[in-house]
Amino acid sequence: MTFPTSVNNQITDAVTQSNVKVIGEAPAMAMGSIYQTMAHSTGILFENAVSAQQQQNTLSQAAANQGVMQIYTLDTTAAAGATEKVAQTGVADNLTSLLTVLNAFRPGATG
Repeated sequence: MTFPTSVNNQITDAVTQSNVKVIGEAPAMAMGSIYQTMAHSTGILFENAVSAQQQQNTLSQAAANQGVMQIYTLDTTAAAGATEKVAQTGVADNLTSLLTVLNAFRPGATG
C-alpha cells in the first residue's frame, strides 16, 4: 500500500489486521463445520438403525403371531394325515398289502 493515503493509517491497519484474522481463522472454522456435520450425520445414522430394529421387531412379532394362528386353526385329523404323508409312516403297511395281492395272483399260491 502506498503512503500517504487519504485514509488514516490506523484505519488501514485495523482493516488489514481484521482480514488477516478472518483468513487465519478460516481453517479452524471449516474444520468445526465439518465436525458438526459429521456429528449430525452420525446421529441420523443411529436414528435410522433404531428405526430399522423397531421395524424388524414388529415384523418378527407379526410372523410369530401368524405361525401361532396357523397352528391353532389346523384340523387335527387333517394334520395327522398330512404328517403321515410327509413322514411316510404307512409305507410298511402298504408294502405288506401289495405283497399279499401279488401272492394271490401267483400260480400255486395257497390262499
